[in-house]
Amino acid sequence: MDVITPFFQTLFLVFLAEFGDKSQLVAMTLSARYRPWPVIIGAVAAFSVLNLLGVLFGGVISQWIPGWIVAVVVAVLFFVFGFQSLRFDAEAESDDNVKVGKQLLVSVFLLIFVAEFGDKTQLAVAALASVNNIWLVWSGATLALSLTTLLGVIVGQALFQRVPISWIHRGSGVLFIAFGCVALYELIHQFMLI
Repeated sequence: MDVITPFFQTLFLVFLAEFGDKSQLVAMTLSARYRPWPVIIGAVAAFSVLNLLGVLFGGVISQWIPGWIVAVVVAVLFFVFGFQSLRFDAEAESDDNVKVGKQLLVSVFLLIFVAEFGDKTQLAVAALASVNNIWLVWSGATLALSLTTLLGVIVGQALFQRVPISWIHRGSGVLFIAFGCVALYELIHQFMLI
């Protein structure tokens, strides 16, 4: 039982911490516009790598890169996705969805990776790994984040079937821009602490 306990502790902690968090909302809004599999694969791959970094290096790596650089990159990515969503063209959409497979997968990976790098969940995973088996912690955290992503994609797909696509794009555009503003706020807050 002691061998499995860290897995379930991590699973429940990370699932509860990330349920309704920005990464799940990103998966939801992207899956409302694009095919779900590139979103799922990109997000799960990003979380797998992030959790691996978290358990192997603890919190050390996040101290190598200044927080303000992470905040700038996150803000820029959120603003880019936000403005792209606001500029949505329904007629061009039918051709775009076929072409975005690899590009979307890489974009989702980078967005999730940068947005969640040094996040409270990654730091919690690093802390749990410092006192537990790192592979059990990694497995529990990765499964939890995969589940929240999958739930976000399912909700996004259901929303897509019931709400006009133009409303979804406007809503997701506003949501991404709001996340960008939060990242800028965190950047300003970091500079005020210096």
